[in-house]
Amino acid sequence: MMKETLEFLNARSQKDPSFTFEILIVDDGSQDSTVRVALEMAQLEANKDIRVLSFEKNRGKGGAVIQGMHYTRGEYVLMVDADGATRFSDLDKMEVQLKKTEKDGLGIAVGSRAHLVQTDAVVKRSFIRNFLMHSFHKIVYILGIRGIDDTQCGFKLFTRKTARTIFPNMHVEGWIFDIEVLMIAQRLRIPIVEVPVAWQEIDGSKVSLMRDSIQMALDLLIIRMNYILGIWTTQPISS
Repeated sequence: MMKETLEFLNARSQKDPSFTFEILIVDDGSQDSTVRVALEMAQLEANKDIRVLSFEKNRGKGGAVIQGMHYTRGEYVLMVDADGATRFSDLDKMEVQLKKTEKDGLGIAVGSRAHLVQTDAVVKRSFIRNFLMHSFHKIVYILGIRGIDDTQCGFKLFTRKTARTIFPNMHVEGWIFDIEVLMIAQRLRIPIVEVPVAWQEIDGSKVSLMRDSIQMALDLLIIRMNYILGIWTTQPISS
């Protein structure tokens, strides 16, 4: 994923000298060679703005993204999973759609795999995997987010003002954090556009299908009840 990302961004900066970028790699307390490889890549690309943020202990995917967002400096901020499931060049159409949608510096482009539901990549999955996927979407619709077909795709583009508004309001640090991101955005009436992206399933996921599906459903209920009961509040958009 890192190689694809650098090739795309370098090519774009060569075509448009006014285009600048930074890459922030967030390592969530992994025990593998992620940090070493990331630092070696940063040294090889010493003339590029590449930084590595590493935690001693695992905070969860949401916790890693939230902390990473606090260190970003760009006009637009792309959240992308490092597994390479999405095609990085889809950033172009995400950016085009976000610029059409944003208002007063606020907006989110959500990468979507909803158009792939009838493709072989999804149809040929196991029955239980598809059953849990559709069940989760139903629960999300009932308890959480409406108007967005794919809340969980790890490819989301934010304006800087949006990132600075949403992430300080976050409470959830687990896999379900995407739901709270979009819930806060909808509560604050931040424009959201869903953009179809290319996607492929990557082997080696650390997600336990049954256990994590149940945990995400419970977390979703907790998120919803905390906001309904006023236990969690959302700070207004600052000027």
